[in-house]
This record gives sequence, C-alpha cells and structure tokens, in this order.
Amino acid sequence: QVQLVESGGGLVQAGGSLRLSCAASGSIFSINVMGWYRQAPGTQRALVARITSGGSTNYADSVKGRFTISRDDAKKTVYLQMNSLKPEDTAVYYCNVLAGGKFYWGQGTQVTVSS
Repeated sequence: QVQLVESGGGLVQAGGSLRLSCAASGSIFSINVMGWYRQAPGTQRALVARITSGGSTNYADSVKGRFTISRDDAKKTVYLQMNSLKPEDTAVYYCNVLAGGKFYWGQGTQVTVSS
C-alpha cells in the first residue's frame, strides 16, 4: 500500500497560520491528484483543496484566498498553507492521493483554531 504521513497540525489563534504536509511513500510513483479534505464534528468529510499532476488547483469557496495548495513531485509531498485561520476551520484534515487508479488516505491531523 501507499502510505501517507501527515504533519503540521496543531492549535493556533484566529488570524494565524499553519502549514500542513503530506508525504507519500511506497511502490507507486505516478501520482495523479493530491488533495486535502477536512471533517468537523457532526459534519461529513469535505474537499478543501486539490492539485493535479499538471498543477491545476481547486479550492472550496470557504478557503479561497486564504489557503494555498502546492506539490513537490520529487518529494511526493503535498502542502496546504493555511493563512487567516478562522474558528470554523477547526477540523481533522486528511490528505488524499489518487495514484494508479486508487485512492489513498492519510491518518488525519487535527487543526484547532481558537477565537
């Protein structure tokens, strides 16, 4: 299996910033799409941002202008730079990778934004 290791979560005050990282490892080397999802208590998991192998990006409306997704192919790592964080951004953030026609999920990292 492909393994995804997430890091960078934590507690931050409203208006602050965090950078999430997700590093992929395993036998697969052709990664089509990498993205971030989040799930707050009592809600369904929802797309935050994604980036394709060609560099195209998509963002949820709620994070446009505040979050930036990027990719380092050499390191097989996807990043999520989160600026101007709001309490409503509080959630468990999950890395997702589409590779070889299969989806893979990270273990999740908690992001808590205090007001």
